Amino acid sequence: FLAFILVDTVLSRRKAQQMVLQAAPEPEAAPVSVTVRDTADWVDGFRMPATVRYHAGHGWVSRERKNVLRIGVDEFAAKLAGGIEKIELPKPGHWVRQGQKAFAVFRNGEKAELVSPVEGEVVEINQEVIQNPALLRQDPYGKGWLMTVFAPDEESVTRNLLPQGLVRGWMHEMVSRLYSLQPQLAGAVSADGGVAVDDLCSALPGAEWKTVTEEFFLK
Repeated sequence: FLAFILVDTVLSRRKAQQMVLQAAPEPEAAPVSVTVRDTADWVDGFRMPATVRYHAGHGWVSRERKNVLRIGVDEFAAKLAGGIEKIELPKPGHWVRQGQKAFAVFRNGEKAELVSPVEGEVVEINQEVIQNPALLRQDPYGKGWLMTVFAPDEESVTRNLLPQGLVRGWMHEMVSRLYSLQPQLAGAVSADGGVAVDDLCSALPGAEWKTVTEEFFLK
């Protein structure tokens, strides 16, 4: 009889504990603040994701599969080009050479050319960015990609890209150089977060836009 009493007491205590646990409200999760800067690398107001490789001519490269590379232009070049009206890309089958002129952007009747970050045969071009050039500055690492290239000597091509450990310092130098050449552009960074505006050269005349862009695109 005593054993039954002990068992009943233990069961009663467990039931009471479960009722207390069920009645107690769960602690609220602490709010998580997520911004663009939490998911990407930034240098002086320009987004520079570590998931791609960079070329000194402001192109980026990502590996699609063996010997096939996707390329585009970095955000610095995209925002320096700004409100372009047209993008000119080589046709599939065309051979591009690393560091040599490969594609061009047009604005107000002026043309600025950019160099290819890789060497190889053009496989595919992004028709969407040709039809909507604004994608270049709106999403340079995503929908604004330019083309894919078959690079037979992939190892040699990637060896000539900027070492990943030097990318941040290189971009900082580019931004400083831009503002020293065009001091009026130093204010083209929004006060709320220090992100560069979409169209850096909107205040520059067409001819000056061409001079400034080629100063960086072809170096």
